[in-house]
Amino acid sequence: MSLKITQDCINCDVCEPVCPNNAIFQGIEIYEIDPNLCTECVGHFDAPQCQQVCPVDCIPLDPQHVETREQLLGKYQRLVAAEDPL
Repeated sequence: MSLKITQDCINCDVCEPVCPNNAIFQGIEIYEIDPNLCTECVGHFDAPQCQQVCPVDCIPLDPQHVETREQLLGKYQRLVAAEDPL
């Protein structure tokens, strides 16, 4: 699954810079996560970095975007390949 940010977000700005896939962005009212870019940090870290730094624990799994670890790893590999200039 990708992650999502709930309405409990306090816009503290700590999650966006720690996302290795640039999946977190400022929405109209709160930060949001692009499910097409979120890999739950699979391929980068052992745990989602945004969840690790969130002071209000408002970043749960998104049940609308269910993905297995293998699917997340595949997404990570596609994202890394897209960044490679070769």
